[in-house]
Formats: sequence, structure tokens, C-alpha cells
Amino acid sequence: MYKGLTRIKEFYNKHAVLLKMIFIFSVLLFVFTELGKIFHQLNWHQVGVALSDQSPIVILVMLICGIIAVCPMLIYDFVIVKFLPGNFSKKYIARSGWVTNTFTNIAGFGGLLGATLRASFYKKGANRKQILYAISKIALFLLAGLSILCWVSLIMMFILPSENGFHKYSIWLLGGGAYFPILFLVTKFKNNSFFKDLTWKREFALILGSTIEWACAALFFMIIGWLMQVHIHLIDVIPLYIIAEILGIISMVPGGLGSFDVFMILELTKLGVSSEIAVVWILFFRLFYYVVPFLIGSVFFVHDMGHQINESLDGIPQTIVQKVAHGLVTLFMYFSGIFMLLESAIPNFTFSNSILARLVSYTFFFLNQMTNIIFAFLLLGMARAIQLKQKKAFIPTIIILGVGVINTLWKEYTPTLAVFLVFVMICIVFSRKELYREKMQFSFESILLNMLMFGGAFLLYMLVGLLNRPTNHHHIPSGLLFPDQQVWLYGLIGMIIAGIILVVMMHYFTKGKDPFINQKFPEKRVTQIIESYGGNEVSHLAYLKDKMIYIYRKDNEDQLFLMYQIKADKIIIMGEPVGNQDYIQEAVHELVILSDRYGYQLVFYEINSELTMLLHEYGFDFIKTGEEGFVKLDEFTIKGKKHRAQRALMNKFDREGFIFSIVEPPFSNEFIAEMKEVSDSWLNGRMEKGFSLGFFDKNYIQRTPVAIVRDKNGKLVSFATLMPMEKNTLSIDLMRHRKDAPSGIMDKIFIELFSYGQSKGYKYFDLGMAPLSNVGSSKYSFIEERVAHYIYEYGYRLYGFQGLRAFKNKYANIWNSKYTTYRKRSSIAITMFQLVMVVNQKHGQKEFSRMIITPKFLQNK
Repeated sequence: MYKGLTRIKEFYNKHAVLLKMIFIFSVLLFVFTELGKIFHQLNWHQVGVALSDQSPIVILVMLICGIIAVCPMLIYDFVIVKFLPGNFSKKYIARSGWVTNTFTNIAGFGGLLGATLRASFYKKGANRKQILYAISKIALFLLAGLSILCWVSLIMMFILPSENGFHKYSIWLLGGGAYFPILFLVTKFKNNSFFKDLTWKREFALILGSTIEWACAALFFMIIGWLMQVHIHLIDVIPLYIIAEILGIISMVPGGLGSFDVFMILELTKLGVSSEIAVVWILFFRLFYYVVPFLIGSVFFVHDMGHQINESLDGIPQTIVQKVAHGLVTLFMYFSGIFMLLESAIPNFTFSNSILARLVSYTFFFLNQMTNIIFAFLLLGMARAIQLKQKKAFIPTIIILGVGVINTLWKEYTPTLAVFLVFVMICIVFSRKELYREKMQFSFESILLNMLMFGGAFLLYMLVGLLNRPTNHHHIPSGLLFPDQQVWLYGLIGMIIAGIILVVMMHYFTKGKDPFINQKFPEKRVTQIIESYGGNEVSHLAYLKDKMIYIYRKDNEDQLFLMYQIKADKIIIMGEPVGNQDYIQEAVHELVILSDRYGYQLVFYEINSELTMLLHEYGFDFIKTGEEGFVKLDEFTIKGKKHRAQRALMNKFDREGFIFSIVEPPFSNEFIAEMKEVSDSWLNGRMEKGFSLGFFDKNYIQRTPVAIVRDKNGKLVSFATLMPMEKNTLSIDLMRHRKDAPSGIMDKIFIELFSYGQSKGYKYFDLGMAPLSNVGSSKYSFIEERVAHYIYEYGYRLYGFQGLRAFKNKYANIWNSKYTTYRKRSSIAITMFQLVMVVNQKHGQKEFSRMIITPKFLQNK
């Protein structure tokens, strides 16, 4: 006998997998045979009627109750983390638990799937043994609640009066009920290290969780019957449900699929429920307890797995998905808007064209001409906002697309169209993080595009209306034929309304706080930065107050500032940052982020090579715009053969009684009036320029010493304002002389200032820019630089570029290149056009806003 049992055991161990497969296959064969018989006898028409009879409210209640019924399963996961060393948030445990339990419901594979998922979710800080032990403890209690409910069902069967005939299944309930007592005895009375961390509290939580889980499932099954108004004693269904679950577990099929269903259908019919109603009852139970929670879990799973993959690849997949979704949404909205306009303005051409006719099913559909045009304009306006990544555009876009989708599917429903429009809605959701800009700025390109798009549409519609008027007896091209004059009039009204809506929409996108405008000039703070860290060749231009100021702060202290003006969507920055040069990279980084967030593009004008290379790393292109000349003062002298002409010139001025001197501020009104007279004579009726050049302003002049030259009669002939720069560098800003001043007066001022600089210990004298000097002189230079070189070579009559370079070259022995940088992929032609407009703008032509920027996110660094 013993040998026989041993052989049987060995045979089973050797062929366990095969025997399990044979058993499962036999169960499935029996189940499918019984299901075939049941389905063959069903009246499927009645099944369809039973399904359609359920109201939307009933379906919604089933959906909510099904989700609630699944929630107790999460208790397992909140307990399992108690056995592990890792620290997990409640949100993470709930999401992971939902995925694990809903996946196990659908495809348990004997608990293997649940164990695998939990091992993956809770592996942080735990070794393999700890994870295996924790999962095993949880697995032991999964059926504890069902075992307890077996005893409850036995009590109900033998105490409550009933003629349901379920007593014959008592053996199954007894078998299932035996599981819990055995488990309890093993865990509490067997001295085993495996259970040493299974405290009374944890065991009670697992038992309670399992009991609530199975009870909620049974209760949900009965709620479905009650909502379907099944006329039987639902209390009789509880033992039936528990027996069916036990049979389903014994069958080893995930979720008891098939075995549970066959048993329930057969036994429900014995209680007086028709087969059709029983089938619908079980279908609803499967749908809302298994399928819907599984779909929700699938979304969580895909999101979590996608997040892990995205992190492992440095965020590249998410960026690609967002950008592709953003591009597809923008393309669809432009396409739909343009197509709907064509369909409204020239319907005969649209529907007679074979290519356009095929595209009809991939856009929105409105029957009314007015709403069609209004919606088309809304789509185009919103497409522009989406293209420019406006944060404010997300909700309006969702609403507009939602209205379009609902209306289109209501009027022209097809499965293909429904899938396509749902895909569009999914794309807009995925592209949400691409919409980060706070405000819309109108570039020259966008203004031109809007004029062509909306203005062109209006002119085309007017042309079609004129051609189709009743009094027109001329031949009309077939493509421009319009069905009805009244319909055209409705469309015209719609176009006017759409135009008004677009204006309101654009106002909505462009209004709001803008940190780059509408603030006062921060004079004290600018002065403090210059005094603390020194100025540069452009720092003095801040006091002209024709530019706005960006101040970068670190550790609650002002570190440096930049000056700029705004032209359309461009922020044009003058020169290098002024102040603490240790923070240039941080300041540029924050400015790039802030400007992009508010829809601006940065342009840096006349900057050095170091800053140019730094900006190149941030995605800027550059073009050389000239060279800045310097004189090394310790090497300067007018002695020798090379400077014979300069010596002669200086001797001439000395003989004629011209006197050079430095006048310190404050200046009297009479002296200011003298300089104003000289300046007006030099201007000779021309308006002064600003931005990169100084202009005559009383308050501005009062800030620095002035070098002057008077004739022998004491009349002021020429003057130059000294420029505060770095400690070792001297320069000038305004240099003016009377129209009748003797030739060479500028040379006298420069030579005198060189001597003055030597006496004061300066090392360099900055002669300023020579625009377009040595720009594009090589055949390998950028094409833009070669065009600039052409201007330099042949355009001296317009500006005197060559003469300026030649004059400064007499003294300069160091030339440093200067560049203009602009964002890549932006139009260099339009950028340069905007730059020229700012640089050549006459002083007083336009009042500029002043500002200071100290963003909160910078102050908190």
C-alpha cells in the first residue's frame, strides 16, 4: 500500500504540469460544451432587449458600485508593505494594488501574475527572500474571506427556510470552509520563523480584507440583479454565488471564467430567472467587476511603465510623444479650419474635387453655414495658439474640439470617424505639457500669416458673393458657383461674428501679467551695480532711459543687469550684461527660460565672442556685426615718423589758441546751453538716434565729466562726454563739434584724451565700434555676413563705414569682434529687419516703457 502511494506521488511530481493541463482542459471542455448548449437555446433577441432596457442611470450606478466593490482588494497591498523595508506612498500603493488585483482578476495564472507584479512594484530596498516571504503570506489569506463566507452560507442554508435545493452542494461549502480554520491554526500555533512577523494585527487586517473583498463581490452581484429588477429572493443568491466561486477556483481558470458562469446560469434558471436575463446579469457582472476595473488598471500600468521607460531614457520618449501629439493637433486644426472655410466659401469646387472630397470624413461637420464659418475661424485661431504653445489655449481647445466631435458624430456617425476624432482628443491631452507659454506675442510672421489667412478668406468669400449675385450675367467658373444667395448672406454674418470672436480670443491670449513691460527705471539699483562691479562699453546707456532693464538677483542681492527694447515678439538686448560677471551664465539661463515662457525671442546685439559661444549652447545662431577698436595707452605716442601728421595737427591747434580741458559735473545751465548749441549745429536738423547710441539729454550729460575744446575767444567748438567703464579702460560717448569747426578737431580731442588717460593710469582707450568691419571678407563666411561685407565695400556713401574704420585704425592696435545672436530657426531676414528698426529708431519717435525684473523664482534661489 505504502509503495503504491509512493509510486503515485512520484508519478504526479514527474507529470504534475501535464496532469494540471489535462485537468484544466477537461474543465474547459465541459464548460464550453455546457455553454454551447445554453447559448444554443437562448433567444438572443430577448438578450438584446434586456441589455437595451437598462437606463443610463442604472448603467452608471453599476459602474460606480463595481469600482467600489474592487477597492477592498487594496487592503492586501497596504498590508504587504508592512512586511517589507521599503517606504511607499499611499498613492503609489493604491495604484500598484489596483493594477495587481484587477490584472489578477482577469488573468490570475494561479496567483503567478499577482506575485510577479507585486515583486516588481515593491522591490525597493528589499531582497528576493523578503519579497518572496511577503507575497507568500498575502497569498495564504486571499481565500480566507471566501472560506468564512462558506460558513455563513451553510448557516443560511440550514437556518433560513428555503426550497432552493442547494443542500446538495453543502460538501463544497464544507470543503471551502475548512480552509480558514486550518490556516489559522498553522499561522498561530505552528512554531515557524516564516510566520514570526505575522502579528495579530496584520493577520486580522488580512482576514478582514479578504472577507470584505469576497462579501463586496457577492453584494455587487446581488445589486446588479436588484437594479435589473429580477423578481426572486436575492438572499437565496448568496450561497449560490459562493458555491459558484468555489467551483471557479477549483477549475483553476482565471476568474472562474466559464465554470462560474455555467453554474450560475443553470442554477438561476431553477430559481425562476430566464436564461436570457441570467446571461445579461452575468455579463454586467463581468463587465463592471472585471473588465472596467482592468481597463482602469491598464491605464495605470501603461502610465507607470511608460514613466519608468521615459526616466531610463532621460525623458526622450515623453518629449517625442508630446511633440508629435502637439504637431498632429496643430495640423488637424489648421486642416479642419481651412477645409471648412473652403467648403463654406466655394462648396462647388470642394465637393467636385476628388482629392478634397476624400478628405471630407476627416473634419468636422455642421449643417448651418453660419456655424460652419464661425467654427472654422475658431479652429484656425485656436490652431495658431496651439502652435505657439499657449497654456491658456488648452481648455478652450478641449471645449471647441469636444463640441465639434459631439456635433459631427451626432450628425454623421461612422466608426472610422469616431475613432479618428477620439484619436485627435487623445493627442490634445498628450500635448498638454507642450502648452507652457503664459502669453501670446505677435511676431511679424504671425501678423503676415493672419492677414493672408483671415483677410484672404474674407476677400474670397466676398468675391464668390459678388460673382453669384442675381444681377451678374457674366460666365461664372464652375468651381465658384454658390448654391444660394441667402445662404451666402448667413455665411457673411457668420464671418463678421467670427472676426469679432477672433479679436476677443486674441485679446484673451495676449492679456495678462508680463514681466517684461510696464515698470519704472530702477536708477538706484543700476547705479549700485555699476559702482560695485564696474561698467562696460554700454553701461552708461542705461541712464538714457530709452531701454528697459532686466536685473538678475542672487542671494537677495542685485548682481547684474541687461538693457533691451521690445519689437513685436523680439527682445533686443544691447551689449553684454553689466555687473558681476560670475553670474552671466545663470542670468542668461533664467532670461532664456523667462522670455520663452512669455512668448518672446531674444536677440543679443553687439556682444563679444565669449557670450556668443555661451548663447550658441542655448540654441542661438550668430552673425558678426563689426569690430571694436582699442588703444593700448602705455604704447601710444605721437612721436616718430608714423604720427608726423598728428604732431603737425596738434601744433597747429596750439598756435591758433585752441584749448583742451576736462570739466567735472555738475554743470551750469549756461554750459549745458553751450553744449546744446554745439550739438544742434552738429545734427544740422537731423533727429538723434537712441538704443545703441547716446543722445543729448540734460540729465544724461550731468552724469560724467566732459572733454571740451574752446577757441582763442573762449567759444566752445567741440565736446565729448566721458564714458564710465571698467577700471582700466577709458572711452567717450557723445562727441559733437560745430558745423564750422576746423578740420581735425576730432583728432585733437582723441589725442588729448589719450594723454589724459595715460596720466590717470588707464591701460586702454575704447574707440567704439566699426560696423561691418572685417565682416564676410572670406568666401567661406556665412552668406548673411558676405552680404554685410558687400554693404561695407560699396555702401560707404550711405554710412561711411570705411571712413570710420580708417579713422579709428590710425590709433587702434587691438580689434575685438562683435556679434549679433538670434534664435535658431527664426528668420534672419525678419530678425535683422526688426533690429534695424530698433537701432535706427529716432530718439523721441516712440515712448518706451521702463521696467525692472526681479522674478520671485529668481529671488528664491
